Amino acid sequence: MYRSLLVLTAAMFAIGTDSFVIAGILPGAAHSLGVGVGTAGWLITAYAFSYAVLGPVMAAATTRWPRRRLFLTGLGIFVVGNLLTALVPVFGVALASRAVAGLGGAMVSPTAVAAAAALAPPERRGRAIATVLAGLSAATALGAPIGTAIGSLTGSWRVTMLFVSALGVLAAAGIALLPKIPNPPLVPLRARLAPLGDRRIGMTLLTTLLVFTGLYIVYSYIAETLDRATDGSGTTLAVLLFVWGVAATVGTLSTGHLVDRLGARGVINTAIVVLAIDFALLPWSSAHLATAVVALVAWGICAFGLLAPQTHRLIGAMPSAAPMLTGLNNATLYVGVSIAPPIGQAGIAWLGAHWLGPVGAALIALGLIAAETAHVIIPRDRAHHTHTAHAEPTPALAPTTAESR
Repeated sequence: MYRSLLVLTAAMFAIGTDSFVIAGILPGAAHSLGVGVGTAGWLITAYAFSYAVLGPVMAAATTRWPRRRLFLTGLGIFVVGNLLTALVPVFGVALASRAVAGLGGAMVSPTAVAAAAALAPPERRGRAIATVLAGLSAATALGAPIGTAIGSLTGSWRVTMLFVSALGVLAAAGIALLPKIPNPPLVPLRARLAPLGDRRIGMTLLTTLLVFTGLYIVYSYIAETLDRATDGSGTTLAVLLFVWGVAATVGTLSTGHLVDRLGARGVINTAIVVLAIDFALLPWSSAHLATAVVALVAWGICAFGLLAPQTHRLIGAMPSAAPMLTGLNNATLYVGVSIAPPIGQAGIAWLGAHWLGPVGAALIALGLIAAETAHVIIPRDRAHHTHTAHAEPTPALAPTTAESR
């Protein structure tokens, strides 16, 4: 089991690195492809949108596929997409190749989490899932900074994409040696999307969308936003991304305990408020290396610290749909990642890259309104509304004790 989990974690590390590394090499990609930095941000959009939209679709369409074949096919597509990105000289083709890589990631990532749960006995299931998801945290702390440093030291962003391709090949080699993994139960796409009919779930997902769109407006163009603090050095940017990734890992690991003590509402609202203030101050804090480090630490801890309480709130609203809600939340996050670059492109044109922080802060503040709305909505069964086919009885829909705080 542990060997299999390690291989699945490696696959998640490759996919997560691809998600985060483009922002660190964006200026080089823009220059090489003959477009502006704002336009180059669409490389992030193409990957993230493909990943977000096709994730639930591929999970439903490939339910009957043997897991090893699904993993190898997905990683093969992922590697081909990244190799094309590394080799093609035309921006339009590079966009298409990023979408291809996103399709590969969408085939592997949700399935890897489900496979981790299937491999472990019930008493170890939570730790198995956390182990695989640690691949994404490691991608923020190690994958993205290493990829950015490779691009800076070699002088070519294309070498970074070859590095990501190599990670995918290594993961595929490990997958080929895995024992048979049982297939999950067949769940139609309509059933996967059914929880969206619950208003509290909808508002919670809207919180994720608004906050992470605001965050990635800045992250998509982080090289330009922090150019004063880094003095244009790609190596310094890689170090800053490492600091951000470590803070993100701390935020991911620490908030579970806080949710148990304080409730999801307190953790969510505090994190959003800190993020809004942090981003509103970025035009000044990003001007100097020391203050940029402080801003990135607060950003990493609070942004990734939102994931656990948001998941807690979703599962508390509809426990029977927990796996589907987790997938929907992940897809919503990547929708935010995909729409952030065009907004950031407009912000650069109107205000300049150093003022993207307040633009993101405005969306993050709207996320606080959505979060509070999700908290105060009365469950339909309490309001004596008619249950829909997927509604849960009162105990399942009632907020948990921690959430009610």
